[in-house]
Amino acid sequence: MKKFSGVCLLTALIVGSVQAQTVVPTKGQSSQQVQVDMSDCQNIAANAASSTPTTSSAHVGGRLRGAAAGAAAGAVGAEVRGRQHDEVYDRVDDDVKQDYRQNRAGETAAAGAVVGGMHQRQERRQDRRSQEQAASSASSTAYTSCLQGRGYQVTP
Repeated sequence: MKKFSGVCLLTALIVGSVQAQTVVPTKGQSSQQVQVDMSDCQNIAANAASSTPTTSSAHVGGRLRGAAAGAAAGAVGAEVRGRQHDEVYDRVDDDVKQDYRQNRAGETAAAGAVVGGMHQRQERRQDRRSQEQAASSASSTAYTSCLQGRGYQVTP
């Protein structure tokens, strides 16, 4: 059986990350103790990552807000286009004008709902990425702190 020299260097992968760290025992821990400590600290880091608070901002109503904005824009646009031809527009029945504005509002409301839904999905994806990064950071910090608390020097 070979004996280790006074300093035993270990390289460990952080849980949930691709970052490698060098772990150096500073209190003469045996290789078995190092393995036990690393395993315990990995469990602690995994728990820290899973207990990271999530910011669940709702991100609801994107389609509805988009549809409302689109409907308003469509109605205003229809009115503006109608006013560009005043002499003809004044001769048209008010019910026909109203139908035209409603049709344009409906068309642009549908487009606004699509755009609003797209923005809502983008916001949700960004929130998910931010939460994953926060969990990874919490895991890395917990792992490093745990090992340092047990008498190891941890360097990235």
